[in-house]
Amino acid sequence: MGGTSSKDVNWGESPSLRATSSSWNYPSQSPYAQENQHYPPQAPPYYNQENQYYPAPRTSAPTQSYGGYTTEPPKKKLDRRYSRIADGYTSLEQVTEALIHAGLESSNLIVGIDFTKSNEWTGARSFNRKNLHHIGESLNPYEQAISIIGKTLAAFDEDNLIPCFGFGDASTHDQDVFSFYPDERYCYGFEEVLTRYREIVPHLRLAGPTSFAPVIEMAMTIVEQSGGQYHVLLIIADGQVTRSVDTEHGRLSPQEQMTVDAIVQASKYPLSIVLVGVGDGPWDTMKEFDDNIPARDFDNFQFVNFTEIMSKNVNLSRKEAEFALAALMEIPSQYKATIELNLLGKHKGSSPGRVALPPPVVDKAPSFSSSKPSRHTSFQQSVPPPYEESTPVSTAPPATAPPATATAYENMMCPICLTNKKDMAFGCGHQTCWECGIDLDICPICRRLIQARIRLY
Repeated sequence: MGGTSSKDVNWGESPSLRATSSSWNYPSQSPYAQENQHYPPQAPPYYNQENQYYPAPRTSAPTQSYGGYTTEPPKKKLDRRYSRIADGYTSLEQVTEALIHAGLESSNLIVGIDFTKSNEWTGARSFNRKNLHHIGESLNPYEQAISIIGKTLAAFDEDNLIPCFGFGDASTHDQDVFSFYPDERYCYGFEEVLTRYREIVPHLRLAGPTSFAPVIEMAMTIVEQSGGQYHVLLIIADGQVTRSVDTEHGRLSPQEQMTVDAIVQASKYPLSIVLVGVGDGPWDTMKEFDDNIPARDFDNFQFVNFTEIMSKNVNLSRKEAEFALAALMEIPSQYKATIELNLLGKHKGSSPGRVALPPPVVDKAPSFSSSKPSRHTSFQQSVPPPYEESTPVSTAPPATAPPATATAYENMMCPICLTNKKDMAFGCGHQTCWECGIDLDICPICRRLIQARIRLY
């Protein structure tokens, strides 16, 4: 492991998926493309049909060629039962019963957490203007989502070992992932996931851009190493995949293209992907990923708007149940698809071969030992002092501070797109690039009304 980059990907005999941006609407050239189908709008009863985050569903799924993928077409036509799996369950009991009926006596979980810089301001409405990774006496949105899913899926995880990864910080950007532990060992239960999360967060420098491709490729690598056992990848993120302002309409940004390619490739493995959106959104692109990527062996992606569900005016236990239901409702059908498509127990021999970076933490926390901490470890043992809203997440000692050159470079970049240099200042003093800042009404950092703009040269 050491300094090995997780972006050193070996796709084996599979051709590269890193192609130029593709359109949502041009004719398909992919051997896995599916003919247009008409999908009536579907939603569980508790979904608000007027939700501001969800655009109206498409009446037909577009065909496309995500990255010009050119392997030999399958001899047998794709079974239409797996082209899209409806969100059809209405209670947590139905999901549990369906999981058992589908033969899912156990499932292996993988967790990926978003540490991009947008977490500093996307909690403006949903988290009282605090950083979404703020560590305090109560659980932040990331911890809430981890806790609820952990309680729900604990009964199905026999060994209780959970691989956990972070992405989007200053050490990984949109190219790599880091493991929660330097020796690549897994967390024991969701209690340790939460404890270790609280240990790591104060040492991180949030960065970007956002891409889900590295963590999806890491999950594929784990599935391959397990001999083709069924896994569920839980990604918790505060925003959509990065799309710069100069990306043409109808085209995908490099990060979007890599994410789409990874989702398509992941459908060849017994792997379900559940993306939980925390914070203020928006989430329109994630709905596209959930509903309208046709070039897959089966529908392997589920998006859940955590904020929408948890902001409802109902009691907490009901909101937690609704969130768990929304996250798990497609797992039974997806698991059954992996069985009928003969994906379980297979060595593909062409996984991405990702290697996680060590966590960007240098400390001597007791949890670095090989012995597993008690599942009843108090969260308060690792809770750092609260920080002010404007203070960066990183509270690492000077010995672990990043090089001045790296910090200076990142301070020059626009905090929104993370690709252009800052060349516009607002009256409040915060800065963005011209392209991102020209249409803003409210500062994305301090949430104050923008009353003056100054072009910087």
